[in-house]
Amino acid sequence: MKAFLLHEDRDVDWDAPLNPEADDLTRDLGLDTLFDAMAGEDEFLRGVASRVVLTPLTDPGTIVHRQRILDDCLQHPDLLMEMYSLVIETIVAERRIWPGFLRSPDSVMHHAVQMMDLFTEQLRKLRRISDQHAHDVGAPGLARFFGMIRSELDDACFETMDDHLRRLKFKNGVLVGVRLGLGCKGGDHVLLRPNPGPGWRDRLTGAAPPSHTYRIPDRDEHGAQALGELRNRGLDLAADALARSADHILSFFTMLRRELGFYVGGLNLHRALAAKGEPLCFPTALPPGWPSLSCRGLYDSCLSLRREQRAVGNDVDADGAGLVVVTGANEGGKSTFLRGIGLAQLMMQAGLFVSATAFTADVRTRLFTHYRREEDTEMESGKLDEELARMNGIASLVTPGAMVLFNESFAATNEREGSEIGRQVIRALLSSGVKVLLVTHLFDLAQGLRGQPPEEGAVFLRAERRPDGRRTFRLKVGEPLPTSFGEDLYRNVFGEPARTPRLAG
Repeated sequence: MKAFLLHEDRDVDWDAPLNPEADDLTRDLGLDTLFDAMAGEDEFLRGVASRVVLTPLTDPGTIVHRQRILDDCLQHPDLLMEMYSLVIETIVAERRIWPGFLRSPDSVMHHAVQMMDLFTEQLRKLRRISDQHAHDVGAPGLARFFGMIRSELDDACFETMDDHLRRLKFKNGVLVGVRLGLGCKGGDHVLLRPNPGPGWRDRLTGAAPPSHTYRIPDRDEHGAQALGELRNRGLDLAADALARSADHILSFFTMLRRELGFYVGGLNLHRALAAKGEPLCFPTALPPGWPSLSCRGLYDSCLSLRREQRAVGNDVDADGAGLVVVTGANEGGKSTFLRGIGLAQLMMQAGLFVSATAFTADVRTRLFTHYRREEDTEMESGKLDEELARMNGIASLVTPGAMVLFNESFAATNEREGSEIGRQVIRALLSSGVKVLLVTHLFDLAQGLRGQPPEEGAVFLRAERRPDGRRTFRLKVGEPLPTSFGEDLYRNVFGEPARTPRLAG
């Protein structure tokens, strides 16, 4: 049995290593806040959330598959939590069934029978949930899952399981068939189905067929040991088969816990943002091949989760643009907007909703971030060397169809050098089919990028600043300006405008 709640036709490889860029994405986009909201103080859910979000999907069909299931879960949260609680209950109960210290076939059989007794009862509960809610869901993924449960776990299946488990408890002893070989040595031990035995008429009339019986004396330890070895040989194959069956069902519950756990995390995140009145929507994921980005009311979900106030949203139309450049006033919301774009792209490609009233983007093969870092306290390298080393790492991993987010990059040297480095790096990425979003205060870099060939496309946004210096934290289409209005910040801190020092002559 396969749940296939995260993919339409395969399981998630939970043991596969994450992409090398995962640590930078977590740090630069503030993903720990997102994972904490999805986890709800459950470390298991946090691990599931980080694994799924940091392994972006590249197939729009699979994204829609998850979106529809998540939408059903948001509409029927009690159904989701009932299934998830059942899975948790099963796994916890299984852990309380201790295997014997002696791993003999008899011990393995006893342990496997206990596990199968538990699993049979829990599967019956899952079947009842399926019967009750099969018509309540509209997602094809959930409908297939419930259909699989009803098909694989029908009444005949449970009757067969109950019959086998009743026999495998061996209340009337074990019947073993043995083939005699040379020297009357036994071989080819096989477990046999016990004969029903004589009926009450035969027992009363003495018409039962004769049987040869040998009883081991109570104090014959060697005889009891030999009989135990004979029993274990007969049980060996059956015990192994039953243990494998129990492990198979346990793996089903384990996988189901992870897959349902992702949707529980989505439910937790949705509740946290909706409680603040923040807008949420399911995005439209377009196939790769043509750069697309269009959003309404897009905001940084992690910023909203950290603050009591609602976040400011932005509207962007950048369809066909392989390059988006953001400039403008300091503390005007440029970096926040960039994080919002990165979070929305990751959340979309995880099959989640996004923090916006509307969001449409093309699927990207991989996502990278190149953000400004703090000074190296151990002085192992200069800031520019460190930036170039990280850029070299991205260049060795980036592929056509990827996306790179630059936040104040190449600013560790003077403006002329930093701008020239930035132009060469960005042009190389654009020519390779990589989408670039750049936040910069380097006027020379931003102005130089305005001369890009039209086939590469570019959209220039500027952080809005009111005439009195107030920031609205909204972005508008606008060409770069040669100032970031640092005087506004100086005035806010010191209460007076900055003065240019004069030299005495």
